[in-house]
Amino acid sequence: MSGHEPAGPLRTVAVVTAYRPGPALRAVVAAAAPQVDVVVVVDNTPVGTPGAAEVLEPSEGLEIVSMGYNSGLAAALNTGIARHPDSAQVLLLDQDSSIPRDLVERLADRLGEDPRIGVVAPAPWDAAAGRYLDPRASGRPVLADLGAVITSGMLVRRGVLDEVGGFREDFFVDCVDQEFCLRVRAAGWRVTQDRSVLLPHELGETRWHGWGPLRLRATHHATWRLYWIGRNSAVMLREHARSETAWSLQWVAIVGYWALTIVLFEPPRWERLRTLAGGLRDGARGRAVPSRYRPQGPSTPG
Repeated sequence: MSGHEPAGPLRTVAVVTAYRPGPALRAVVAAAAPQVDVVVVVDNTPVGTPGAAEVLEPSEGLEIVSMGYNSGLAAALNTGIARHPDSAQVLLLDQDSSIPRDLVERLADRLGEDPRIGVVAPAPWDAAAGRYLDPRASGRPVLADLGAVITSGMLVRRGVLDEVGGFREDFFVDCVDQEFCLRVRAAGWRVTQDRSVLLPHELGETRWHGWGPLRLRATHHATWRLYWIGRNSAVMLREHARSETAWSLQWVAIVGYWALTIVLFEPPRWERLRTLAGGLRDGARGRAVPSRYRPQGPSTPG
């Protein structure tokens, strides 16, 4: 653990999660630092592997917390959030986030407009294609109430975290943003997205497939992650279907779409589909996660 411990109450803290980071982490910290009081980097890189401490130079306002193993996205976020409980708001970022220089100012202005807004996020933007990642964004109000927004770029009011708690650690990595936002809404807060604030977003393993005008986007996630996607989706639907009917129908359609793209474009198709289905079954029945999918310290899949 390294960095500077500022005195007095903080206005904004940025929490950056990292796992075996590359040079992009330096750019994230450099972009966030002028906009916040302190940047907390929580590093899930296993012991013995180069991590955030090797990528970043010590600087004022930077703290690095080394977990020593892959604790999962939710645990890393919660660790960073807990570092400065006196902050007024928390900005959440990935190690490869590309953030505009006025991100915090513009999102914080939205929080100031309505005390009921608990979460505000930018709109993910495919810079290569010059369009929103979610094509529905262009048809929404500039500030839209949504069922959920993605973690990267999310600005959260501290009062929300104090009321509803942090991210659900038994979800490990997938759907932690969806589940958190559902709890925020259940507590009476607004979850919003400002589509005038763009967050350039890397597609990662995601690839486009198709023929002619018919194009489908497939995620190509690692097979082990499909279990968590299925399991966590079923848990959310089991717990929130009655109170969040519109979100639930939309999420069922999304999971169905993922299953279709697995069959069409993601070999080994049936192994991957079985893994997704196994997660859905275990989540629906409240079964324990099999040991092969649970975090196992430094040997956890990455």
